[in-house]
Amino acid sequence: MAQDIVPIELGLTQGDVVTLWAPRWREEGEEWEAFLGDEEALFVFPDAANLAAFVRTAEEHDLTDHPAWHVVPGLGVGDLSPDDNHQFDLVGVPELVAEEPDTWVIGELADVIAIVRSLADVCELEKVHEVLDSAEGFALLPQGTLPFTGREGVALWNELSAVVSEKWDEVLDAIDEVVNTPEVDEKALAVAQEELAELEAAVADDTASDDDSEDAAAPTGFWAEAGIDPIKIITSTGELYTLRCYLDDKPLFLGHRGKIDVFTSPRALARYLVETDDHDLAEVTTWNDVKVKATAGELDVEVDDDNVYVLLGLAEDIEEGPDAIDPTQLDLVVELLEDAAEWAEDESVKDALVSSESLGWLVSFVLRPDPTRLAPSAPFDAEVTAFRTLTATFEDRLTTH
Repeated sequence: MAQDIVPIELGLTQGDVVTLWAPRWREEGEEWEAFLGDEEALFVFPDAANLAAFVRTAEEHDLTDHPAWHVVPGLGVGDLSPDDNHQFDLVGVPELVAEEPDTWVIGELADVIAIVRSLADVCELEKVHEVLDSAEGFALLPQGTLPFTGREGVALWNELSAVVSEKWDEVLDAIDEVVNTPEVDEKALAVAQEELAELEAAVADDTASDDDSEDAAAPTGFWAEAGIDPIKIITSTGELYTLRCYLDDKPLFLGHRGKIDVFTSPRALARYLVETDDHDLAEVTTWNDVKVKATAGELDVEVDDDNVYVLLGLAEDIEEGPDAIDPTQLDLVVELLEDAAEWAEDESVKDALVSSESLGWLVSFVLRPDPTRLAPSAPFDAEVTAFRTLTATFEDRLTTH
């Protein structure tokens, strides 16, 4: 299956630059990966306008043979602007490894190292491979925090950090040597810069409008004041209820050590809250307010539509293809799976939903529709298998009372 061509941002010694990356794809029985460039040269640009001007006028480079290239010259500047998931700060790696190896640090570092390895493969940067192969920890980053726990894990992290401290400049130097910024057509650049200015103005207007809307339509009621959401999960076994909130933007569920306490009715959930505080939500400052209401028999567990997650039937829809999938249902389920995995410090959902994986590509196509992108092609057996694995792992987290 041909994968997308993705705009990415790289934080290099010269500053933040943008380019295009074609994650691994198969063609005529062979696997390929490429960046915008010419043989070993990597083409980078100061912003999406310069990138757009180049791809609209350039006739020959390493991506012209990609099966999706024919759509790229017609993309707008917005489409060629890297999203948050495709921004890689290479120069920030030493600062990153100076932090504790928690979920966030490991996740960000894994993404950076993955793109660095891809650059090294495509541009034949043996020095980069030499550095990354000199510490075992680099290869273990996709496994999340687990390899870096305990005495042996600390030793692995310290070894990785020492390599970064001593040799990361060699990695940056090797990449700098292949970086090249081609000249772009001035007329094409002027048009693209005007598009970029209009895009930035529209984003500023939307942000201001969203802020006004949020202020005008802020949620009200007891649960909104407590900052905790009752949620309903519909699986093949029926309807289940639990609680979730966000503390410092990190999800917390009613449960402990990766296990979520769920209940077959709102009343059963309310009764449980009277009986125990042995769960992660007990650390929320408003939890006592919830406990008081539950004890008094005054707690109404009402679930907003935005907090209803329907897992039932989605795997079958994925098997039929993108047109059969309800984007709203998929978006909500992905949110639930990601939140639960993040809370449990499990990287499997994040890994399965990256755009270079078949399920991640399908999800991205459905949730961020773009007629210029290549549609995922049948059969969807791999996507269904990956999705069923994620949902099975999630359902294994549920402890029904």
